[in-house]
Amino acid sequence: MSEMSARRDLTTQEWQNAYSGAVMDTFGPPQRILVRGEGAYVWDADGKRYLDLLAGIAVNSLGHAHPTLTAAVSAQMGTLGHVSNFFGTPAQITLAERLLALAEAPSGSRVFFANSGTEANEAAFKMARRTGRPRIVALEGGFHGRTVGALALTHKPAYREPFEPLPGGVEHVPFGDTTALEEAFSPAAVSARGEVAALVVEPVQGEAGVRELPAGYLALARRLTDDAGALLVLDEVQTGVGRTGSWFAYQQPEIGGGVVPDVVTLAKGLGGGFPIGAVIAYGERAATLLGRGQHGTTFGGNPVAAAAALATIGVVERDRLLAHVRQVGETLRRAITTAGNPLVAGVRGRGLLLAVELTRPVAAQVATAALEAGFIVNPVAPDAVRLAPPLILTTDQALDAARFFAEVAVPEPPKEG
Repeated sequence: MSEMSARRDLTTQEWQNAYSGAVMDTFGPPQRILVRGEGAYVWDADGKRYLDLLAGIAVNSLGHAHPTLTAAVSAQMGTLGHVSNFFGTPAQITLAERLLALAEAPSGSRVFFANSGTEANEAAFKMARRTGRPRIVALEGGFHGRTVGALALTHKPAYREPFEPLPGGVEHVPFGDTTALEEAFSPAAVSARGEVAALVVEPVQGEAGVRELPAGYLALARRLTDDAGALLVLDEVQTGVGRTGSWFAYQQPEIGGGVVPDVVTLAKGLGGGFPIGAVIAYGERAATLLGRGQHGTTFGGNPVAAAAALATIGVVERDRLLAHVRQVGETLRRAITTAGNPLVAGVRGRGLLLAVELTRPVAAQVATAALEAGFIVNPVAPDAVRLAPPLILTTDQALDAARFFAEVAVPEPPKEG
């Protein structure tokens, strides 16, 4: 009997005690101990079922234990698991070709594989450094990862300050402020601080509360970076691979306005739950910034991760999930906003990356109530609850979630005096 099998009857509290004695306290105590999943549902150690409306933070694109993904990973692991990047594999090469095709990338484009979103953004950071220019511009509210280069791009002081000094040359401009963006590229800014190497933005800021860039912002960003000879880097770690109803969020006319970026970073939903990240470099100029020996990874692009990503992309295509995401996302949005709950101010976002806006800063209490009711959500801001369910979420499941938001109530705090 395996050690895991011998412990299968432990309760949630017993697992919690074991966790606190063995796992580093970087995340706090886990809300539940989850033991299995199927489709859009997961079960905890006490047997309670939850509708997973977070999908591992936009990771489990196909839900849990999807048969196609499971079979692809098992078959690849039974054939060739890991070889290092001294060698290529058919899965790695095929996945790179598929991503370039989905991105409609021009001739000369290339892909670099990593293991996570932060690693993909770290590679993009190094690409910007290779231009020889001193400045990288990012947006306030942006989240790009926790490794030191990606953390330098990330704006939140609570994440940054414990690890300063971070790599220099990064400056943040207010989210959606076109005047501030133009100032960063102005002759006065270039004279004072040097030329811009890259502008790094998320088309929709996930960790900041699912905030979509204003219409026309990316078109302005493309014009400014073109005029300056700088890179336009789009962080689609959370928004890519169908999450917003298109392969990439920037491909939606309302967001991208037809822009073609220089670099796109991906991770999260790309592997359907298996760790993988990717950097798509558009055109020969971006694709050749990192030369031989200037960057690397032991596990990045391994054949099992590549097989998982190919299977995920294949299911999204086969099952027409892009259209499904748009339809179910709109159903979910409409059902929540029309329910008339005075606690709900509205819903923002696209596809199945949504935030339920609240009229009071009680998102943590709403998330706790959701968990007790059998729904996993994320209090991404004091007054917003993030929803990023599997792309396979059904209409009935979406309506179940909407009923929770129609009925949830958080008592007003007692008035002083």
